[in-house]
Amino acid sequence: MQSETREKFGLLLGLVGVICFSLTLPSTSIAVEYFGTTVVGLGRTVVAAILVAGVFIVRKEKLPSLHQFKSLLIVAFGAVLGFPLLTSSAMESLPVSHGAVELALLPLATAGFAMFRAGEVPSLKFWISSIIGSLAVIVYALHLGLGKLQFADLALLAAVIILGLSYAEGGKLAKELGSWQVIAWAIMIGAPFFIIPVGLNLTTEMLNAPIQAWVSFIYLAVVSQFLAYVAWYSGMAMGGIARVSQIQYLQPFLMILFATVFLDESITFFTFVIAVIVVFSVILGKNATVSKKGSLTEKN
Repeated sequence: MQSETREKFGLLLGLVGVICFSLTLPSTSIAVEYFGTTVVGLGRTVVAAILVAGVFIVRKEKLPSLHQFKSLLIVAFGAVLGFPLLTSSAMESLPVSHGAVELALLPLATAGFAMFRAGEVPSLKFWISSIIGSLAVIVYALHLGLGKLQFADLALLAAVIILGLSYAEGGKLAKELGSWQVIAWAIMIGAPFFIIPVGLNLTTEMLNAPIQAWVSFIYLAVVSQFLAYVAWYSGMAMGGIARVSQIQYLQPFLMILFATVFLDESITFFTFVIAVIVVFSVILGKNATVSKKGSLTEKN
């Protein structure tokens, strides 16, 4: 019973993380117009590093081991470099609704990497549900792109693959290093390398950016880059990487909802139909079995 409670709490934390992440593309779309790709994509990590450094000083955190540091490099490459930079670039030309559906492929990428990095083996039922959800969002992306993918689409697909690896590695590492410590150390690893490129792209004109642009950038730095990852990695560590990753299928439609509220993007009937299909795949996959390599299959 205690194990079931832990898994349910893990799913709840995963949901909190997904809700927070769902405001990432809308916030990026607003901020990148005024601050540019480099400042938005990398600058958020520099700002987040200030917050993390303060937490580290207060808590007197110990340095990670060499083995943990190697895993942190993978997390940093995906979560603090690749994904923010690629999505910032894509949001300069794509609407949030277009980008959101492509990010729905994250659960499939995360689960795939989980098999290799965390030793989890999803069942056939899990993969069927993942394929259903993935095909649905691919059809949706092609529909919005009038039957073709743009260069920005390729950037988002690359972001999905990179972040999927980062999620799987971070979820595994969180079990031994701690949930918030994973993204915190990844931020501290990446931030020093970002200071110069961010500084070179700062201009005095940015000081005149409207309040919504500043709020969006601060949200990206504090919540999207740090606090949301704390909830997400905690959820994966407690509820299982493959299972919690299914919640991500809700993310693109939450993004579209937030885009409607904050960016006045419209929701079509086709979007609603795809949303129903994807939610169904989440329900199906949530009850699938996930086993560890070399162990008996257990109910997740």
